[in-house]
Amino acid sequence: MIDPSVSSVSPDALSTARRLLAALAVSVPSFPRIRLDWATIYALRLLLADTLITLGAVVFAHVSQYTFEPPGPHTGITLEEVLVVLVWGASLAAFRTRSRPVLGIGTAEYKSVIHSTLTAFGVLAMVFLVAQSDTSRWLFLVALPLGTVSLLANRWNWRHWLNGERAAGQYLSRVVVAGNARDVAKVVRQVGNSVRAGYRVVGVVVNETEEGRAARDYTDLAVSTYLEGTADFVRGINCDAVIVAGQPSDDSEFIHDLAWRLEGSSIELIIATSLANVAGPRIHFRPVDGLPLLHVEIPQFTGGKHLLKRAMDIVLAGSALLALAPLFALIAVLIRLDSPGEAVFSQERVGLNGSTFRIFKFRSMVADAPQRLAQLASANEGSGVLFKLKNDPRVTRVGRVLRKYSLDELPQLWNILIGDMSLVGPRPPLPAEVEGYETHVHRRLYIKPGLTGMWQVNGRSNLSWEESVRLDLYYVENWSVVGDLAIMWRTVKVVIDPVGAY
Repeated sequence: MIDPSVSSVSPDALSTARRLLAALAVSVPSFPRIRLDWATIYALRLLLADTLITLGAVVFAHVSQYTFEPPGPHTGITLEEVLVVLVWGASLAAFRTRSRPVLGIGTAEYKSVIHSTLTAFGVLAMVFLVAQSDTSRWLFLVALPLGTVSLLANRWNWRHWLNGERAAGQYLSRVVVAGNARDVAKVVRQVGNSVRAGYRVVGVVVNETEEGRAARDYTDLAVSTYLEGTADFVRGINCDAVIVAGQPSDDSEFIHDLAWRLEGSSIELIIATSLANVAGPRIHFRPVDGLPLLHVEIPQFTGGKHLLKRAMDIVLAGSALLALAPLFALIAVLIRLDSPGEAVFSQERVGLNGSTFRIFKFRSMVADAPQRLAQLASANEGSGVLFKLKNDPRVTRVGRVLRKYSLDELPQLWNILIGDMSLVGPRPPLPAEVEGYETHVHRRLYIKPGLTGMWQVNGRSNLSWEESVRLDLYYVENWSVVGDLAIMWRTVKVVIDPVGAY
C-alpha cells in the first residue's frame, strides 16, 4: 500500500513537467471568439425563418401538384424541388439579405429579397428548360409567388418587432463619430433623431483644437481629441462601428489608414458624406485605378418614370373612387346634418410648375371659415408660412373626425384622376404660402402635389416648417415608384393610428 504522504517524484521532475505543459499550452492554436451580438442573433433568426418559408412553399407546390394532377409512379420529393430550396437559400445569402446594413432600414431589405428570389428562379428556369423538367411549372406557379409574399411578410413582421425594440433603446449598434466639430455635430444630431437607423452614439473623436467645445457639448459621451488614435479609442469602448463624418483631417490617407487599423476586428467603417438630400439609388461608385469616384445622378422631372407614376395614379385613383362611392355619400350626408353649408368645398392651390387648380375636400369647418381666419391670425401655432391651430374653433364635430383620419382629403382622388395631383407628392400649398417661399423652396413645385407624402407619414402638423420643406425637397429629388408604394403603405398605418392630425 502506498503512503500518500510520501512523494517519490523529485522537484526537478515536477519542474520539467510544468515546463512541458506550458510549452504544449503555447503550441495549442487559439481560435477567434465568435461574437454573437444582436445583429448576428437577429440574422440567425431570419435565416431559420427564410429556410422554413422556402421549404414550406416548395412542399405546398408539391402537394398542390398531386392534388390537381393524377399521381404518377413517383410522388415523393423530387430532385427539382430539392434544387429549388438550395438555390433559393443560396441566392438569399449571396444577395446579403440578412446583412447588418439592411436590417430594418428603408426598403433595401425588401428589394434584396425580391432581387435574390427572381435571380434564383431565373437561373432555375434555364436549368429546368435544358433538363426538360415536367414538374417545374408548379414550382413557378405556386412556390415562387407564395414564397416571395411569405418572405416579404415575414421580413415586415420582424422589422416591426425590431423597430419597437429600437424605440425602447434595444438592438442598437454602438457607434463612434469621428471628424471636425461641425460635421460630428450634424451626424450625432441626425442619428439621434432617427431611431430606425439602428445606431446609438456612445463617443466622438474631434480635433485637438476643439477639445474644450467637445467636452462641453458631449458631456454624456466618451470624447477623444486624438484623431490618429481613433481605432484604439473605438476598440477601448467596445463599439460596433465608427462613422467618419466628412474629411476629419488634412491627411488624405486618414480613412485608408483607419480601415487598416480596424482589420481583424468586427468593427464596421461607415463614411458619412457631405451630400445632402441624395438617396442611395442616385449614387453609383466607379473605381478608376484605385480611386473611388462617386457618381450622383441629377434629378429628372420628365421621362418614362413619370409616365409610369401617372399610369399608377389613374388606375389606383379611379379604382378608389368607384370602391369608396358609398362612403363618399355617407360622409356628405353627415356633414350636411352637422352644420349648414355644402358637403364639399373647393379652394385654389398651386400645383406643378406654379400652375393653379381647384382642390376638392370634404368640408370640415363651418361655412364661413375663410372669413373668420383673420380673427385667429394672432393664435397661429404654425411655423413658416403655414397657418395651424390645434383647437381651431371653426372645425365642426364631424370635421374633427374627418381630419383625424384624413377622410376630408378623399375627394382629392378626383384631382388625381384628372391630372392636377398625384397620389404621392409634396403638400399642395396655397398661393399665399408660395408668395412667401424662399428661392430654394420653389423646388417643391417641380412635381405634382400629392394626396399623401413624406410630410404625412413623418408627423404631419407636428413638423416644423423647415422639416416639412426638407422632407418635400428630399422627395422631389429622390422619388421612385417603389418609394411611392412604401409611402402609401405607411399612410395606411398613419391613418389607422393618427399622429399630428388636427
